[in-house]
Amino acid sequence: MTIKAVVFDAYGTLYDIQSVASITDVAFPGYGEMITQIWRIKQLEYTWLRSLMCRYEDFSVITRESLAYTLRTLGLKYDASVFERIMEKYVHLDPYPDARRTLTDLKQYKLAILSNGSRDMLNTLVRNTGLDAVLDATISIDSKRIFKPSPEAYSLIEGRLGVTPAQVMFVSSNPWDAIGAKSVGLNTVWIERVSPEAMAEACRNSDLVPPLTMFKALRMQMDELGVAPDHRVHGLSALADILSSVPA
Repeated sequence: MTIKAVVFDAYGTLYDIQSVASITDVAFPGYGEMITQIWRIKQLEYTWLRSLMCRYEDFSVITRESLAYTLRTLGLKYDASVFERIMEKYVHLDPYPDARRTLTDLKQYKLAILSNGSRDMLNTLVRNTGLDAVLDATISIDSKRIFKPSPEAYSLIEGRLGVTPAQVMFVSSNPWDAIGAKSVGLNTVWIERVSPEAMAEACRNSDLVPPLTMFKALRMQMDELGVAPDHRVHGLSALADILSSVPA
């Protein structure tokens, strides 16, 4: 196996989606964490539902729709300026602390993002956070009009980077994404940001499970779908060690 390209998911992998809480907390004191978690859960769910229904809308529309759902469900009143201020955070998400250093350390490979994000959202986010200086490509699924984990979405990597699936190491912290990539022949690394042991401890020490803990249980634990990633690590910085043992 020869790895020529390392391709990253964006949301939750290079960028911390929990960083939107810095805005939701201010906009709706006492509701920030609940908004953040419901918003992300519905955002993902809408990508899958729209793919199954063949009713594609780009990720910016889905992000707006899932935020509107969240605020309505919680009975929160807001005006357009508040809504837009929260939405704006999605093009100013915080990169994980080890994101830029990891990309810099892997500069001998073709480096890219493959994301469900719309083209404009991704390009603005990458530019705002300076990662455009270390990435060779930012690939949106827009042209396929179907979201990951559809096999069609992952096929964009070969066309854009000129590499075969066997020459790609795909990195995601989203279990469904790592499984989706593995199922089409990509080499995969799953970033396990929350261990089952940590989940058990969080639940054991709380009579009431907080929204973030529930999100971690629903969206950050490996799924039972009969496919497993090739590698499991706890952070982006571990990628260099994995790739050092693989021919480039």
